[in-house]
Amino acid sequence: METTILYRPVGDVELGLIRASGCREFPPRLSSQPIFYPVLNEEYATQIARDWNTRDGGIGFVLRFAVDTEYLKQFPIQTAGSRIHQEYWIPADRLGEFNRHIAGFIEVIREFRTPISPPVQ
Repeated sequence: METTILYRPVGDVELGLIRASGCREFPPRLSSQPIFYPVLNEEYATQIARDWNTRDGGIGFVLRFAVDTEYLKQFPIQTAGSRIHQEYWIPADRLGEFNRHIAGFIEVIREFRTPISPPVQ
């Protein structure tokens, strides 16, 4: 089976749920999240994890995982900004199916933390 490497920026809570699955699947989306968007390159995932996830929760992670290439062909690549901002839009109700096409484990490859400010004297 040919696979495609994808990336996913996540915060601490989502990473905890992924680890609870044995690093084999992504958790269901919240009702306010109609799509799951894995991204196509590490640079884009890094931007989100470093610049957004750390602002929202103080920590951000970049995950890497492989997905069956043939399965991915049904989803058009979406560009959400410049040419490096490419992602797939997987409908939330199809995330279980998507998870079954992950080959191997989901791994953490980068971690970002906001700097801790010194205590106020």
